[in-house]
Amino acid sequence: MPIMTIKDVEKLQTAINDAGLDYDMELENGRISIVGPSDIVSSEISSRLIAFLFAWINPRRLGRVFDSAGGFILPDSNLTAPDVSFVRAARLRQSPRYFGELVPDLVVEIKSQSDRIKTLKKKILNFINLGAVVGILIDPETLVTLLHALCPRDWFMDECCGCGWISA
Repeated sequence: MPIMTIKDVEKLQTAINDAGLDYDMELENGRISIVGPSDIVSSEISSRLIAFLFAWINPRRLGRVFDSAGGFILPDSNLTAPDVSFVRAARLRQSPRYFGELVPDLVVEIKSQSDRIKTLKKKILNFINLGAVVGILIDPETLVTLLHALCPRDWFMDECCGCGWISA
């Protein structure tokens, strides 16, 4: 099977958009995944979380908040879009008119009806391993929220507290 690239994703996305369809793409290890719209409960949770984050972040000029349409090209050459993400202002002064070529500081995945928890956990852990500071997984069905984080040494303290992983 041939390995797909970002250029292949762009071509396919253009063709889908030209056909009047509403699907997003992700690229993982050379394979393109088509991501359909999420269910309305997941969408509502995402919208509320984005609104809360934006209300706190924007007036303080702390950084930028993105929804599930904001794609990121990661250091491992994958292209992915968390349901909600945040990048500190010091790392992204202005949003490019392209995919972000960095790892967000915060990533949030909200399980929709068609998602698998195992796949979402893997996605969040990949972000953490590549440099995200906090990853959150919200499951509206079970009302469970999982948090994965590395010590936020650069954000709140001069020295790392030595806590390593926090997983709650």
